[in-house]
Amino acid sequence: MTKAELVEEVARVSDLTKKHSELIVDTVFKSIITALHRGEKIELRGFGSFRLRKREPRKGRNPKTGDRVDVPPKKVPYFKPGKELKDLINRERAEETPVAGMVEHVAGQVAQQV
Repeated sequence: MTKAELVEEVARVSDLTKKHSELIVDTVFKSIITALHRGEKIELRGFGSFRLRKREPRKGRNPKTGDRVDVPPKKVPYFKPGKELKDLINRERAEETPVAGMVEHVAGQVAQQV
């Protein structure tokens, strides 16, 4: 699913315009990115959690020349799916799920504020 498809799904489920739906999707993504940048953990009950993992500095190799290079330490985002999401994915049929209901509920709340 692409971002555009996600925006269309939010618009369809919530009866909002695509412009309002795109604002919702962008706000969610920006909020997650901002919280991760501050070093916070994001927990979405029933869906999963986002957090940062620290990668230690290491020695690597330039694939073109074979020379050893120092790879600096860095932080990488990590997503851990929640139990409910795992259960929903492993169902036999992709029926109407509580996740779709959550999207509708959140979109409705945001629409009231816009």
